Amino acid sequence: MSLASILDIRPGTTGEQIQSILRSVRRHLAMDVGFVSEFLNGNRVFRFSDSETYSNPVVVGASDPLDKSFCYYIARGLMPEIMHDARENPVAAQLPVTDALPVGAHLSVPLRYDDGTPFGTLCCFSFTPDRTLTTRDLGVLRLCADVVSAAMQKDRSAALDLEARRSRIEQVIAAGDLDMVFQPLYRVADAQLIGFEALSRFRPEPRRPPDTWFAEAEAVGLGEELKFLAVERALTAFSRLDPTLRLTLNLSPGAILGPRFASAITEALLHRVVIELTEHAEVPSYEALRSALAPARAKGLRLAIDDVGAGHATFRHVLDLAPEMIKLDRSLVHGIHTDNARRALAEALTMYGRRIGCEVVAEGIETADDYAILQDIGVTRAQGYLLGRPLPLAEAAALPLRHGTLAARA
Repeated sequence: MSLASILDIRPGTTGEQIQSILRSVRRHLAMDVGFVSEFLNGNRVFRFSDSETYSNPVVVGASDPLDKSFCYYIARGLMPEIMHDARENPVAAQLPVTDALPVGAHLSVPLRYDDGTPFGTLCCFSFTPDRTLTTRDLGVLRLCADVVSAAMQKDRSAALDLEARRSRIEQVIAAGDLDMVFQPLYRVADAQLIGFEALSRFRPEPRRPPDTWFAEAEAVGLGEELKFLAVERALTAFSRLDPTLRLTLNLSPGAILGPRFASAITEALLHRVVIELTEHAEVPSYEALRSALAPARAKGLRLAIDDVGAGHATFRHVLDLAPEMIKLDRSLVHGIHTDNARRALAEALTMYGRRIGCEVVAEGIETADDYAILQDIGVTRAQGYLLGRPLPLAEAAALPLRHGTLAARA
């Protein structure tokens, strides 16, 4: 992993911190030029440079053979870290760069990884000799080098981690390394199976929750690719499912606003698809989101808002997007039979849903007692482990269209 990844010197960045340290130490030592170099593929590459001269001879991004540079010999202990006059050192005197720049006084300290391996240098030099430099000056440069090394390694570690995460997501996408499972959704009034929610399950070990995979994909800029891979996999279920059933797909506002949404679902399937809007984050433009959804909704696509009751953003989604379904957050559903506050809020949301013509879905139902309260409240759709766990497609396709146990309670 090259240090080129931290060359951003905008305020607040590691690059800006390193540039500031370099400028301060160069001025403290009264040198003409200061630079940070990296050893890369047999070359010395200039990563940061600072000078107040009319023409700085050290250009960021430029490189030269490592064995032709002071950095190489100093890192190997073959030249001293402080030279009052480079021409007086027999090794330096033979290097063409000594006369070409020219180099007079020179101070250089290796930058090292935690294991002691040098990966670059922090250097300052003047065009003329300087007899006033002391070991105290070299100590200041060493201190600065320690700070620069630590900052670089921290950013390097972060860059390596980002690269590893991106590679992990790329491998999943390339191999199609995920499966879809399908959780049944029932109509409360008559225990009729009305559809399934498609949920992703990732194969790679160690196993991690789907939310972790999608969050990681988003962090490395591959969120849309992974989400639509899941959509593509889910849509293949229609050939196996009863034609009266709908399929709920989870998509974020960003995915809907992206270029792939319009072509992701064929027109012939739109009347059987429900898009469940995920994420609690506020939508930058509800007008843009409505416009992106409008053509598909006009042809039968339905919209559901997930986690209603969990925060302000989901209420905004309901108010500004006029969904056909609202899904009560599972935090309201779990334990509702013993919690009057949960029940009161769920009742209010259910009443609101009826007033605006929305189906109200209770998800995360795990006990018969909670289900009984939700029936009494008047939710119209139900989903959860009590009613059915997520199933592989073959098992989902074989489910009866009526839930026997729920039918007895209806």
